[in-house]
Amino acid sequence: MTYNELFIAVKNYLQNDFPTNTWTNVAGTGTTTSDGTEQINLFITQAEERIYNTVQIPPLRKNVTGVTSANNKYLSCPNDFLSVFSIAVIENAGAANENYEYLLNKDVNFIRAAYPNSTDTGLPKYYALFGPTVISNIVTDELSFILGPTPDASYNVELHYYYYPESITVAADGRTWLGDNYSPVLLYGALLEAYIFLKGEQDMMLAYKTKYDEAMGQLNRLGTGLERGDAYRDGQAKIKVNP
Repeated sequence: MTYNELFIAVKNYLQNDFPTNTWTNVAGTGTTTSDGTEQINLFITQAEERIYNTVQIPPLRKNVTGVTSANNKYLSCPNDFLSVFSIAVIENAGAANENYEYLLNKDVNFIRAAYPNSTDTGLPKYYALFGPTVISNIVTDELSFILGPTPDASYNVELHYYYYPESITVAADGRTWLGDNYSPVLLYGALLEAYIFLKGEQDMMLAYKTKYDEAMGQLNRLGTGLERGDAYRDGQAKIKVNP
């Protein structure tokens, strides 16, 4: 399902064109206008975030590389970072004896207690999500890691992390993995968000919620079931029958 198909389906299912609305702003000094496209796009993006926080599917994983600084225990997170899948320090990167040292997740207080001094340096073994990154005494919206021990040299780092992929509402070709591979959950998620906005009838609200839950169950079977194994290791799926 493309963005255009989803957009039209939401309007057709709800029999509503979502006309332009104008409201007085919070300060009471002017007005704010929202057209139907903005409203429907909001329903879609809210549905996407709900889905992405319920089931883990491959498009939610991203990989980046970075470099630590010698004698600096902090490492900035990517701008679109949400959570960690894994983080590794690469010893002798590019050499024949290259080695990936996967770091163990700990609390900040553990790292502070285990390596209290700035001179406690070496190959990092642990990491913790520290908090907002501070640049030139300005607290930013992005997070950072604290490493322990403090890196004694510049090491390459490979980070696999969870993020929100591009929304179907802004994709240049109007397509995303979710829209192409399992559109029912996106459709019913958007319909549910829209029907809440419309303060619709409870029986239809329940119907949309039921269809959404069914779709989420099927997507969960795919994302955290089928895509986490194979027939070689797990055996083929089968239904037990009486002889």
